[in-house]
Parts: sequence; structure tokens; C-alpha cells
Amino acid sequence: MTTSEMVVLLSEDGREIGTADKATVHTTDTPLHLAFSCHIFNDQGQVLITRRALSKKTWPGVWTNSACGHPGPGESMEDAIRRRAQHELGLALEDITEALPDFRYRAVDASGIVENEICPVFVARASANPTPLDDEVCEWQWVEASALRESVTHTPFAFSPWLVDQMGQWGPSYGFETSVR
Repeated sequence: MTTSEMVVLLSEDGREIGTADKATVHTTDTPLHLAFSCHIFNDQGQVLITRRALSKKTWPGVWTNSACGHPGPGESMEDAIRRRAQHELGLALEDITEALPDFRYRAVDASGIVENEICPVFVARASANPTPLDDEVCEWQWVEASALRESVTHTPFAFSPWLVDQMGQWGPSYGFETSVR
């Protein structure tokens, strides 16, 4: 028996107002809900970027940050990040740190599906290469943060809208340029 994944629904001011089955939430009228993004760095200070599987419901085949997900009801962000990184990428994480606590975005995919999330952004460190699930990630690459910033600046259409927005808000004060060595 498969257990459905629940997401936390939020009011416009960020208060929890309920839960919903993740499978039913992402539509053309997606309610505001809680999520997270995580940028994972290796011991050399490079950041992991992933290309979303071609089978993904939204933004299939685009490059994005290392991992994204939704904390379940009552689950801490750190526990949710560890769970998704292990599930999606086969990675154990260290040094999880919040970088953009107030990140929020709304974006509409070419198919009309809406992402509507309050989505704090984190950085973490991993000491191994990922072994991703095929239905989550079709490619991955460790890159220099400066190269990622340049690529996102010059070809934003190749990246997820949340990564483009995050890069626009990210500066040295969030540690992106210096990573989490």
C-alpha cells in the first residue's frame, strides 16, 4: 500500500491552514504551500545542479538546484531536506544551513501547471557523488558557483524559474560565492 505525500497549505501571510495530498495540489490553480530548495556543495566548493527528469509533471528537462521538496505536516525542514536528498539523490547531507529564509515564488509551466510556494532556500554539504533516481533527475553536474551564476544570467530559459529567482537574490552574504566548505 502506497502512502500519499502530504503538503502543508499556507495562508497569504505564511500561516499553516491545512494539508493536502501532493498529487492533487499542483494544478492550474495551485494553492500556496510550503516547500524548500537546497543547494548542495561538495568538498571542493562546487555546487550540484540537476536536470529534472523528462517525466516530471512541471518543468521537465530543465536544469535546477540540487534538490527541492515539501516538508510533511510536523516535519522539520532539516529532516525534510535530508529525506529528499537521500531519496532523490542518494546523498547524506551535512551542515544544512538556511540561506534565503523568505524566498517565495509563483511560476506557471508551459503546460499551465502552477508552482505557488513559500520556499526557504538552504545550503548543505555532501562528500559523495549523487546516485539519483531516474524519475527525479536525468543528469547532474558539479559546477563552480560563478559558472552557474553566469549560465543562469545568459540562458535563464534553460533553468527552473525558482533557480533563476534564487540566483537573483543570492549574494556573498548568503554564502553562495564562498559555499559551505
